[in-house]
Amino acid sequence: MRRRLISAWISTVISLSLVLLLVGVGTLMVVNAKAVSDYFKENLQVSVLLKDQVNEESALKYEHSIQSISGVRSTKYISREQGVEELSEMLGRDFLDVFETAPVPISIDVNLEAAYVSPDSLENIKAVLAESPLVEEVVYQTSLVEALNQNLSKISLLLAILVALLLFISFVLIANTVRLDLFSRRFSIHTMHQVGATRGFIRAPFVGRAALQGLFAALLAILMLLGGLFVLRDEFKQLFNIFTLDSLLMVMGVMLAFGLGICVVCTWFTVNRMVGYNRDKLYSV
Repeated sequence: MRRRLISAWISTVISLSLVLLLVGVGTLMVVNAKAVSDYFKENLQVSVLLKDQVNEESALKYEHSIQSISGVRSTKYISREQGVEELSEMLGRDFLDVFETAPVPISIDVNLEAAYVSPDSLENIKAVLAESPLVEEVVYQTSLVEALNQNLSKISLLLAILVALLLFISFVLIANTVRLDLFSRRFSIHTMHQVGATRGFIRAPFVGRAALQGLFAALLAILMLLGGLFVLRDEFKQLFNIFTLDSLLMVMGVMLAFGLGICVVCTWFTVNRMVGYNRDKLYSV
């Protein structure tokens, strides 16, 4: 009998932990949704093409002045040699051999802060950059900016709906798991009530046991989540730089609160309901 109870307790904890793992993954996506959005925006580049007669010294001075413009996050100087090398990798050496001189000007790649990656802000920054007599052209992909902003908004909305649905499913699954566990003990609950035990006295051991189950399940789910992130870290190094310690702690806190809260609440109400069952009801449910 003792072995059967331990087996049932372990199976319940494992079932709850798998559900809480889904809650953790969903929460992790929601918590870091803005950070992921900012990551993509800050990696969008604005290319500043300089005139052919501009020398390296003037270009470097101009790059330094760009860094003081509001909204500029970082800059990268691209020499003619670097530009030729990058172009040859895309088009091939044979294509460039038809030119007598290198067709690639000195350029500066500019990355902006996420808040400035919008059509209006980009146009303002483009106008500021184009004011310099050294600049031939300022280029960025307008369609890419618009698509990025639209798609990120849609993804955020879909993600919020998905997580809300996931939380609802998790609530139902955890509630059913707790009810099934208590269902096997309904006769013990009825016997305690028959000998005069109060509702609070009957609830106490079951609520305490449920809290312990929720705690162990949440800790197991957190370990699985951290293990999964550790395994995936090498495959998505840049993206995983977004996940901060604060966001991970927040996700772990949600998993703990959800595991404890749902187990305790479901146990509380289920025990209260079973206390009121008569013997006939116990056999019919």
